[in-house]
Amino acid sequence: MRNILIMAIILLSAGGANAQSKGLQKATFGMGCFWCSEALFQRLNGVTNVKSGFEGGNVANPSYEDVCTGATGHAEVIEVTYDPAKIKYDELLEVFWKSHDPTTLNRQGADVGTQYRSVVFYHNEEQKALAEKYKKELNDTKAFGKPVVTAINKASTFYVADGYHQDYFNKNGNQPYCRLVILPKVEKLEKIFKAKLKH
Repeated sequence: MRNILIMAIILLSAGGANAQSKGLQKATFGMGCFWCSEALFQRLNGVTNVKSGFEGGNVANPSYEDVCTGATGHAEVIEVTYDPAKIKYDELLEVFWKSHDPTTLNRQGADVGTQYRSVVFYHNEEQKALAEKYKKELNDTKAFGKPVVTAINKASTFYVADGYHQDYFNKNGNQPYCRLVILPKVEKLEKIFKAKLKH
């Protein structure tokens, strides 16, 4: 009887934990170097976690070095955990499209290769529909003056990058790459999306 009671308590507490985390959702974006992407999305109110990693390739458990060759087919991506009660998926899409150049195929600035492609990995049909609608509107209105080439693919296995890639900008803000490449993007985010940032 005591064992049944303990099991019931364990199951109830596990159910409670699931109910709490049920509200959180995932979004996955590739927009060039994941250090830049991570630094931006971490600052958004409603985003609870951002992980840098790789997705969309054909090799299991690729290393950063493997992905850098472009041979694995993976893109550098961020997996964003967010609370839709505080920030909606289409708001994340807006930040995504306004924070990189979605018109350059397999390239962001000086970073060239399929690993730097612009891509949305959708986790459900609603995300797919929103991403496709937004992309169509950008192209119909010629928002960028050139066609948006962002790929919209079904989410596949996400591989988390090594620990030193996580929280990179916050830990290495004084590095030349952070100051020259990431900081201007963060400053732009703070200007355009001031109302969406954490206080």
